[in-house]
Amino acid sequence: MEILADAGYQGLGAQTGGRVVTPPHRKFKKNPPEWYEEMHERQRKAHSSRRIRVEHGIGHLKNWRSLARHHGRREHMSDIIQSVAGLLSHQQAATASGTRT
Repeated sequence: MEILADAGYQGLGAQTGGRVVTPPHRKFKKNPPEWYEEMHERQRKAHSSRRIRVEHGIGHLKNWRSLARHHGRREHMSDIIQSVAGLLSHQQAATASGTRT
């Protein structure tokens, strides 16, 4: 399984045998060659393009009050997330088909 993570998790890929994939690390801090800047930007954009769906999904889930300020037990969190994801999926399917339920 491959896990796409943001730059805050750099270094975790080495600890997990490459299962955690983060954006490329900058090798040149000062005065990088022009070819390196272009390559780095392409790699960073490709990584963020793959992650954007996940980020949007997390953003949609956070719009639900039960998840935005969850003060309950962590054991119940997965059930709440599954319920909200199901409701959101149903809502989006109804919107796509033109009917509201």
